[in-house]
Parts: sequence; structure tokens; C-alpha cells
Amino acid sequence: MTQPLRIAAIPGDGIGGEVIAAGVDVLQALAELEPGLELRFEHFPWGSDYYLAHGRMMDADGLARLRAFDAILFGSAGDPRVPDHVSLWGLRLAICQGLDQYANVRPTRLLPGIEGPLRGVTAAELDWVIVRENSEGEYAGAGGRVHQGFGHEVGIDVSIMTREGVARILRFAFELARSRPKRQLTVVTKSNAQRHAMVMWDAIHDEVKADYPDVASDRMLVDAMTTRMVLKPASLDVIVASNLHADILSDLAAALSGSLGIAPTANLNPERRFPSMFEPIHGSAFDIMGKGIANPIGTFWSAVMMLEHLGQAGPAGRLMRAIETVTERGEVLTPDLGGEATTAAVTQAVIGALAGANS
Repeated sequence: MTQPLRIAAIPGDGIGGEVIAAGVDVLQALAELEPGLELRFEHFPWGSDYYLAHGRMMDADGLARLRAFDAILFGSAGDPRVPDHVSLWGLRLAICQGLDQYANVRPTRLLPGIEGPLRGVTAAELDWVIVRENSEGEYAGAGGRVHQGFGHEVGIDVSIMTREGVARILRFAFELARSRPKRQLTVVTKSNAQRHAMVMWDAIHDEVKADYPDVASDRMLVDAMTTRMVLKPASLDVIVASNLHADILSDLAAALSGSLGIAPTANLNPERRFPSMFEPIHGSAFDIMGKGIANPIGTFWSAVMMLEHLGQAGPAGRLMRAIETVTERGEVLTPDLGGEATTAAVTQAVIGALAGANS
């Protein structure tokens, strides 16, 4: 008998609660249609409300408890009542670093029926995967502040790049590029200005690429990369960059695909020693919280990535086809995509489309 897949659901802050509830509804509807797919969800109330009540973003033994799950479905972190660095480091980054989820994967493409802001660009031309180093770099957390409150106060953030960390994310990106039709990888750095760690990135890329003669790779400076994404989208396939650079580029990519509301993320521990975490990239969006208009597609697509990671390719494909059916029809879209539909309406439309999207 197949064991049920255990999923930790962490809504977090803002619209996280709305989109995670929608995601759980869709996944449960999918499980009812898919023989052999059994999902068990456990909900964790961690986030800024929890912080205001308990002085921490998650339980002290939170990481130990999460290790027992097959995957984590996460909403968002961020609340105007709590400093951003507290909410981010206390929950999302604590999970990513604590469970060694070092490969952040963010696919970007034009879904059927959705037009991005780039005139004349087709779905075949804008189909990327951005790979973000997710455990060190600019978000390593090294640094501090001294002489606080005085005129000579100093704040220091140290970007930590290790050979092991850079090499493993580059190999992950090469492997991903090898699995795609174009077999193309672009490595993004800023090695003209950051002349130590970023030059090391370039050097390790030159070493690693020798093991992937079947993958074409090139290097770009991050500022030039923004221009290339806008003006020559068809020239790109898989993109790999440091924690900060890929964070910024993936938001640009999501906007070019039509909306941040549709963009998914996988925070992977590729060796599967720990559970991986899946989340939409749109953030907590407190300006629309409680209005019932948050776009749940980013969560649904993240759920597709979660199912793929868990070896459920058939159900994952079925859910993705249901999503694309709804976007292609264009009748039930949230305001960020030019529609007037609610979160609940989009959720029900996708659930309805699942019946016709056979695996």
C-alpha cells in the first residue's frame, strides 16, 4: 500500500493564508481524481502573528519537526508590524538554510492566454528557468552593526561565496540545462566590479563546464542581463546566479511573464536529505490582503513543482494542464492579469478543469 505524502503547510503572512488554502483545496481535489495519490497536510501557524504572540517566527524545534515531512508548501513572509529582516530570517531563510535547500528554481514562461508586456514575444521565445544559489552569497547573514546611534555607526554585510557552494549550484544548473531541449546555460555575475568572489564564480564555471560538453554556456554581467532579458528573451534558457542577483532577476522575469502572481518557486535540497519547500514568489501583498483577489496560480504552479519533485509526474502534469486551461480561456482571471475574478473563483475553475485534464 502506498504511503501518503506528508505535506507541511505554512501560510505565513499576508495573502499567504489565502493562497495556501486555495492550494490545499486544489491538491485535495486532484488527489480525489488520481488513484494512488494520497496527501496529508499538517498546518503550522508560524509567521508574524506568531512572532507578535511568542517572540519568535516559528517554534524552537520547528526545523526538527519539518524534517519528518516529504515537502513544505509555504505562503509568504513579511508584515508591516514586524521588521522585514526579522520576518525573513526568522522563518523563510531559517527553513531554507536549516534544511540546506540550496537550489532555488524559478521557471518563467508565458502561460496560454496571458500576454506579457513585451510586444510580439511568443511563448516559445520566453521560456526560462532561473536557478538561484539559495544558501550563501549576499544572504549569508554575515556582518553586523557597531557604534549604533552615533555618527560613525558602521553597518557591514559580508557576501560569503564558497567553492563548494558555487560548484554545486553550477553543477545543478548544468544538469537542468542538459535536461531541456536548448541545452543552454547563462551564468550571471558582476565580476568586473566584485573582483574576488564573482571572479571565483567565473573561474569555477570554466572548470565545471568541461564536464558538460553537450551544454552551451555563456557568461553575462548582471546589469547587461536585465537588458538581454527584455530585448532578446529567445536567446536565454537556463540562467544561474548568486542569491541576490537571481532574486532580482526572477522578479523581472515574473513581470515579463505577465504577473508576479503566477510565478512559482522550488527551494530544493537536491540530494533529498531534507524536505524541499515550494512557494509562490509574490510575497505577502498586504495591500490586497483580505480582499479575496490574490492570484493563486503561483501557488498552484508551485504545487506542480512539488508533485514533480515527489515523483508524481502524472498528477503534476494534470494540474499544470488544468492551470493552462483556465488561463487560456481567459474568463476567470484575477485583477493582476486584467480580470475581475476572485481567488475562490480561480480556485474553483482550476478544480473544474482538473476533471478534463486527464493524466
